[in-house]
Amino acid sequence: MLEIRKLRENPEPFVAGLKARFHPDAQGAVDELLDLDRQRREIITRQEELKAEMNQISKSIGSLMREGKHEEGKAAKAKTSEIKVSIKELSDELNSLEAKVQDALYALPNIPDASVPVGKSEKDNLEVSRHGDIPTLFEGAKPHWDLATEKDLIDWELGVKITGAGFPVYKRQGAKLLRALIAFFLDEAEAAGYSEIVPPLVINEDSGYGTGQLPDKEGQMYHVTVDDLYLIPTAEVPITNIYRGDIVDGEQLPIQNCGYTQCFRREAGSYGKDVRGLNRLHQFDKVEIVEISHPDHSYERLEAMLKHAQGLLEKLELPYRILLLCSGDMSFTSAKTYDLEVYSAAQERWLEVSSVSNFETYQANRLKLRYRDGKKKLLAHTLNGSALALPRIMAALLENNQQPDGSIRIPAALQPYTRFETID
Repeated sequence: MLEIRKLRENPEPFVAGLKARFHPDAQGAVDELLDLDRQRREIITRQEELKAEMNQISKSIGSLMREGKHEEGKAAKAKTSEIKVSIKELSDELNSLEAKVQDALYALPNIPDASVPVGKSEKDNLEVSRHGDIPTLFEGAKPHWDLATEKDLIDWELGVKITGAGFPVYKRQGAKLLRALIAFFLDEAEAAGYSEIVPPLVINEDSGYGTGQLPDKEGQMYHVTVDDLYLIPTAEVPITNIYRGDIVDGEQLPIQNCGYTQCFRREAGSYGKDVRGLNRLHQFDKVEIVEISHPDHSYERLEAMLKHAQGLLEKLELPYRILLLCSGDMSFTSAKTYDLEVYSAAQERWLEVSSVSNFETYQANRLKLRYRDGKKKLLAHTLNGSALALPRIMAALLENNQQPDGSIRIPAALQPYTRFETID
């Protein structure tokens, strides 16, 4: 969440940032928050004044009694009792105001970095670059959902039988290809300096609020109501929450972790051809990279994470492009996001396979994640990226590498993991 101290000291950039996010009432939201904060600080000041007055009176009671001024002593005791009641009333009011300040901060998105283009939707995203050659398929080439069915790689109907739509069952060489991609991505992350984590697949409410999934994306998460737990939408959530409430040594930054998890998203309202097959699922596999960075170096780390994800796509021989997301298309918590999209030849469209984001202090402030710089304790920056999300990678691999003889070629980098060169 936004830092109230910085907002209080200089609200104009926050108003401008919220306007870039197309907030319906940026100025009003900031003014309301600052007014709540002003009331909160006035109560704290009044409380301190009353406590000081009570302490002074309490010290005088003994002297009054020793001097035989019993009536004055009794009056002083009565006064301290009155002050205690006033302090308690102010505490109740303070708790209410602090909750309102917190809720107001939770309701405001992160402020875009100055390099982020202003725009309302994905149509306003900036294409940074393209890489690789888009393949020209032979006549009769098929989309991945047909290929997966014909070659018994994925059973869509069995997934519906067991659970419902959006929960595919991977089989035979399809299961092996999925496992190979996971191992390949984890090995590449380890080679790049990331430490592997195997986190829980369910989180508590505090973890959801810590990284910003709650309350913003509550409707998109699967909620285990009996235990008040949530299925994770990405490994970012549990891995980043490892450091919730921690003060890390600034000399250890950046802290680099990676993790493979299954991810769960309700994807309410998703329908149509663009969500067919592996294009959008309720359960999917992903390898995530997560970093805790010094604020001075977080944008260098963002570029390094982007290059890591690019390297994976190049080794998989997939054509891809890089998009810099506009202010209106970024996630609620992000300050700057790059998307990587691969080209799906049979569908003739780009498919997002990775988002790499810098959240600056937005998540760290929620998490109370700080680093030690001498005697100072300062908020760290958090970053994460998909490296990579598997379903659309599989879709592109199947479609782009299908051959006229009916086989599907496996990229050389994956063959040591699949232990087969083609799917026949």
